Amino acid sequence: MNLFDVYPLFDINIVKGQGCHVVDDKGQDYLDLYGGHAVISIGHSHPHYIEAITKQVSQLGFYSNSVVNPLQRELAERLGRISGYEDYQLFLVNSGAEANENALKLASFKTGHTRVLSAHKAFHGRTSLAVEMSNNPKIIAPINDNHHAKFLPLNDIEAWVREMVKGGIAAVILECIQGVGGIQMVSPLFAQELAYACKRFGVVLICDEIQCGYGRSGKFFAHQWLGIRPDIITVAKGIANGFPMGAVLISPDFKPEYGQLGTTFGGNHLACAAALAVLDVMEDEQLVENARIVGEHLISELHTLQTLLLSEHAPVTITDVRGRGLMIGIDLSVPHREVRQRLISEEHVFTGCAGTNTLRLLPPLCLTIAEADLFIEKFRRILGV
Repeated sequence: MNLFDVYPLFDINIVKGQGCHVVDDKGQDYLDLYGGHAVISIGHSHPHYIEAITKQVSQLGFYSNSVVNPLQRELAERLGRISGYEDYQLFLVNSGAEANENALKLASFKTGHTRVLSAHKAFHGRTSLAVEMSNNPKIIAPINDNHHAKFLPLNDIEAWVREMVKGGIAAVILECIQGVGGIQMVSPLFAQELAYACKRFGVVLICDEIQCGYGRSGKFFAHQWLGIRPDIITVAKGIANGFPMGAVLISPDFKPEYGQLGTTFGGNHLACAAALAVLDVMEDEQLVENARIVGEHLISELHTLQTLLLSEHAPVTITDVRGRGLMIGIDLSVPHREVRQRLISEEHVFTGCAGTNTLRLLPPLCLTIAEADLFIEKFRRILGV
């Protein structure tokens, strides 16, 4: 049997990692500014994380949600406190797509409606409802194309309100910093006016914090930069530092019913142990604040590099730098493919990408100022300055 060939692969076999570095099977060290697609939050192979999951799996890795799991209750209490949502309810799942599926179901249960407003360039996952809310026809199969989603321009409040006036809207789903869309930023004014409109028209506001949340922006949630409080928040990626896990944070306005939602593996003992270890490290090492400080430094250095490239009339320039914390987009004057490939092969740096021209930086939240400066040095060499 062969693998189903849907991933374009770099010919690199990563065999171990430590902090913000990974090493291949030939012993080559790489600076990891991709974090396995924003998944590695506390760094590779953190000793506390290793100890926690090793201890848990030696006792009990899994039992079903038909019995009490104290780890789930501890995670709910701790996540509520650190995020500022102590009055919300927690439903644990396995992935970001599953989190968005359940958030959308809850919105439809509550409102009785089926239409959802999503943004141009949005990405919310690849399962049935989640993929339908993703603004990419190439990944939406005919069976998923059920005309529930309306895609609207980001930060154009009039367009969103016009759709709400028509009625029948169950939810608005919004990435407060778009990831796959290229680090597009939601403005505070738009977010606040949108939240007000959702309340006015009885629409559930879902903030998809799967990539931009869990400390990455320099606050626990990216929407906390915008002065809004959504009805539902979805998280995944950094929640368990690589162990498959997702979650839905649900307003107290939603009343649960037995059987309304369900999952086999969601919230299992091993996943909860991993997630609790992540919160331990985030608090002990102040990683949310670190993401803010190092991110501000990195963005400032990228702006300086942008100015230098223009003054030097370099063949490749930076046309824009966007982001918050350690979620940064770098628009290039040329397609990103060759630059990204050279960063990997010549300077041994992993980055992400979006669209045609955007590099994405999504490093572990433990990235240091020295490692940020090392990236700038390597990036400058690739750009020829």
